Amino acid sequence: MTRRRKSHQSHGTTNRPRFWGRHAVAAVLDNPNRNVLRAWATRDGAAVMNFPKDVPLTLADVADLGRLVPHDAPHQGVVIEAEPLEDVWLDGILQSADARSVLLVLDQVTDPHNVGAILRSAAAFGAAGIVTQDRHSPPEGGVIAKAASGALERVPWARVVNLARALEEIGEAGFWRIGLAGDAETDLAAALGPKRVALVLGAEGPGLRHNTREHCDALARLPISDAVESLNVSNAAAIALYAASIS
Repeated sequence: MTRRRKSHQSHGTTNRPRFWGRHAVAAVLDNPNRNVLRAWATRDGAAVMNFPKDVPLTLADVADLGRLVPHDAPHQGVVIEAEPLEDVWLDGILQSADARSVLLVLDQVTDPHNVGAILRSAAAFGAAGIVTQDRHSPPEGGVIAKAASGALERVPWARVVNLARALEEIGEAGFWRIGLAGDAETDLAAALGPKRVALVLGAEGPGLRHNTREHCDALARLPISDAVESLNVSNAAAIALYAASIS
């Protein structure tokens, strides 16, 4: 181990995503499909984390670690850089899905906190995976990993070029595609039925795009009260996943 005081201003790159926080870092270290490149930690952080012996570890103080991550990010004394996960292909998720599966499709949901929270809910309810459009989804990184609380390492995430074409493939694989829309006339409970379900959610504000809605078998809404106009997309995803799991 080495100790250096010089700060590192970068917060990671697409090819070398950076992760922080003990839970998120532990999940990366426990994932055999991850290649960890380097680590930084306080002495207390290093003592509780199981860093591989072949990973270069730099001991640093809390202030130095704070410069390695976005402002006010809760690093909890540990930061690592790793190679990104290998690409996950949609057909692989569809082929491995069992007779009763739930898939999440996100239509231009770009906020990494929301995507991370959705991954966490997907893991909690045993979803087969999530699907996003590559150009309109956040890159893999520490913000998503922290919000996902380890689920980034567990839930298959397929990034596709054309979301409409992906929805066609999902339908051909026997999934009933339900688009969540506040203006839908049908409640989600009534739209559920088939054992294989793809829940399609749009970004907050714009919601589902027209072409995405056209590639759904049904549109449904969550039966919320008039006290609020809508729910955060990650909250909506969690409720929809629960409803699908008990249908």
